[in-house]
Amino acid sequence: MARGQRKPIEDKIREKEEVIAALKIRISSEEKELAELRKEKREKEMAAISSMLEESNLSIEEAKEILGQHIAGAAGVC
Repeated sequence: MARGQRKPIEDKIREKEEVIAALKIRISSEEKELAELRKEKREKEMAAISSMLEESNLSIEEAKEILGQHIAGAAGVC
């Protein structure tokens, strides 16, 4: 049974290189999108914390002090 003409190895190599190049571009694009999503999440979390501070009438300095005390207390528990 006769088969179709086989591709030269150079063509196969070139095709694989093209596939890999396209995948690298896709990965880069996906990594950028992931970074943007992480940035968006962080901004939302920071806005929530800022809102909590405002509602509690706490300054950033007071919140840092409270957190510092909490961390020091938690470290002493271990």
